[in-house]
Amino acid sequence: MRERPHRFRRYQPIEAVFEEMGFNGLFSAEGVAWEPQRKLVMQALSIPNIKAFYPTLADITQRLHNRWQRAAERGETVEMTDDLKRYTVDVTSALAFGEDPRTLERDHGVIQEHLERILPGVMRRTNALFPYWRYVKLPADRKLERSLEEVHRYVNAMMARARERMRDEPSETPRNLLVAMLAQQETQEGAAPVSDAQIRANVLTLLLAGEDTTADSIAWTLPYVAADADLQQHLGDAASSALGDSTVCPDYATLKDLDIFEAICIEATRLRPVASVHSFEPLEDVVVGNVALPKGTRMFFVARPAMLDAKHFADPQRYDPRRWMKRGEQDADEKAHDVRAYLQFGAGPRVCPGRHLATVEMRLALSMLMKSFTIELAIDPAKIREVQAFTMVPDTMPVRLRPREHSSGRSSA
Repeated sequence: MRERPHRFRRYQPIEAVFEEMGFNGLFSAEGVAWEPQRKLVMQALSIPNIKAFYPTLADITQRLHNRWQRAAERGETVEMTDDLKRYTVDVTSALAFGEDPRTLERDHGVIQEHLERILPGVMRRTNALFPYWRYVKLPADRKLERSLEEVHRYVNAMMARARERMRDEPSETPRNLLVAMLAQQETQEGAAPVSDAQIRANVLTLLLAGEDTTADSIAWTLPYVAADADLQQHLGDAASSALGDSTVCPDYATLKDLDIFEAICIEATRLRPVASVHSFEPLEDVVVGNVALPKGTRMFFVARPAMLDAKHFADPQRYDPRRWMKRGEQDADEKAHDVRAYLQFGAGPRVCPGRHLATVEMRLALSMLMKSFTIELAIDPAKIREVQAFTMVPDTMPVRLRPREHSSGRSSA
């Protein structure tokens, strides 16, 4: 990973399938197409931008709280995989594209219903022996292509509205990533100005990445928290102490007091990695682990074994979020804790540009949840299946929410 993009690239069929589906953006782009897109996305997801965006983030998190509060009052079981994806779609859309679809306030007819079909479709097609869908379309392919049409229609309409706002309310400083890409296109700045196709590709890439990986990382945290009453109590106390009278973290500065809520999620994804398989091809003849590999060899790396290796993490099978709370300091007894073995955000020049946003969402959503509710799985955790759908997702995550005793709060919005 640390030798990308100069010595390795992603598994070539990934780029081919993404290109065919119309969203060969930052994630899948290679070579000269990658760097100009990377700069725009990194700027949009930078810490200063997220800090300025924080009031909107808090509003969306409050919206999630309100949805869960209604479910708790009605005694309803919440399918957390659905609600968390609505949350991350709203956050990503508002931050990167300047539009909040407010999917948390609707039960049907939301873009997330179409987005959720795309990555499983990518998984099927990148691993197919040959591109059968170009000749014969199965029912799953027809559903996928209907969803792709709907998502492209959604993105095209978003781009048109953004152009209208740029004409009606011109500004020297782009307000979001979509406007920045459109502005670069209009001025033709740089050696490689972006095209409409690249803009659409990056909008879709961010929607998919924002919807899936963060939501599933938070979802995988819930079985571990639900199984440990003492941990739940500790988390509730920590949230109450940090949030005070608010149901949602009141300001960006307070996020620093919520380390434990990031830690519980990072530890869960050490055991249940969302980015579970990494696939690459060398751009030249290489030697990896004393094995000579010619240029173009397809290489697949499974992430979990390194994270369950006692050489990297002490007592590796144990769920212990406190192992991430040491802030890089070495234990007196020198227990193994090699953060380099945790590769859920990648590494090197192509490390995930949305890492900071993802950890902010983890802190916000989980601190809000633990401040206001206790949770109980509505299913035997052994029956929750790991599904490889490009990312590794839980097939279900039904949770019962109960208002936490003595929790009172006001909206931070």
